[in-house]
Order: sequence, then structure tokens, then C-alpha cells
Amino acid sequence: MALGKQAKTLTKAQVEATLDRLSRSRYPARNRVILLLSVKAGLRAKEIACLRWEMITTAEGVIGTEIHLTNVASKGASGGRIIPLNRDLRSALVDLRREGAIGRSSEFVVRTERSGQTSSQVIVNLFRGWYADLGFVGCSSHSGRRTFITNAARRISSVGGSLRDVQMLAGHSNLSTTQRYIEGQEEARRKIVDLV
Repeated sequence: MALGKQAKTLTKAQVEATLDRLSRSRYPARNRVILLLSVKAGLRAKEIACLRWEMITTAEGVIGTEIHLTNVASKGASGGRIIPLNRDLRSALVDLRREGAIGRSSEFVVRTERSGQTSSQVIVNLFRGWYADLGFVGCSSHSGRRTFITNAARRISSVGGSLRDVQMLAGHSNLSTTQRYIEGQEEARRKIVDLV
């Protein structure tokens, strides 16, 4: 993928602005979960659309501490993975579950008024509309995923992890794929040159 073709990563301020915009949308709880599944769990549009409650709940039926993403919900045979739930995302999922699904009950976390499940294209279109409304040029449904992977890569060594851990969270079969997702940081490059 050429550098110019990649979705832009989101700044903390852009994520906050999007959350603020979504709080005033028709389905604020659902839309908040969609955004957080992207920026706080690194899920693809297809994974968001295919996420089932059983993948995030315990045997007792409460929201757990991990997403158990199955291969069928992910990209290919190696896409299934376990992703720890970020506390903000977990809270949003609890709120969505407490509020109840849009319309009647559904096994899928994200649904629409007319259907118990949504499609990945609907998720892509939602992100496109939200980012366009906010004037975020170059942002797409993949922006949250790139943001998640970039942020995880920048912080992984502070918790004793490695880029391999980020690769596993992203569900990439090759480390080189994960590396292409990571946005460089000019200020960090300047600082490291002075340390060498």
C-alpha cells in the first residue's frame, strides 16, 4: 500500500471531537461503540459488523474483559484473536447492552433499525459520513485501526511488550504488515538522532 493511499491516523483531539459529534447522533450508544471498537480495539469494519455479544460476554452473560474474535468474524483463517477490552470500550458496551439493542434483540453488537445485523459497507459509510461532517480529510473506517496499531506500537515497550504483541492484537500474519500500519513521528526521530 502506497504511503499516500493509507487512511490517516486520528489525533486524540479528533477522537474526542468524533465522540462529541456521536453523542448528538440518533443512536449515540451504538455509534460510540462502533468508534471505540475501531480506535480502542483496532477492529476492521467487517469485524465490527460481525461482532456478536457471545464474543464479549462471560459464561454468566456479563460483558467480559476480552473480545474473543473468531475467524468467521475476522479476515481469513488467521484473523481470529483475543483482544483485551479497553476500559472506555467496555463501559460503552455495558451502556449499549443496558440501553438495549436498536429495535428488537439481536445476537450482534451492532445492528440497524431494519436488521439484526449490519454489513461492513454500512460501517464504512458511517465512518465516511462522520469524518466528512467533521472535515477530517483522508480519514476512513481504517483510520481508527491505524490509530490503535500506531498507539500500541509507541507504548508497547513501556509495558514490557514487543512489536510482536502489537502484531497479535492486530491479527496480522506478517510483522511487515503491522509495520506498514504504524505512523512515524517526526519529533521522535529528531530526539533519537540527538541520542545516538
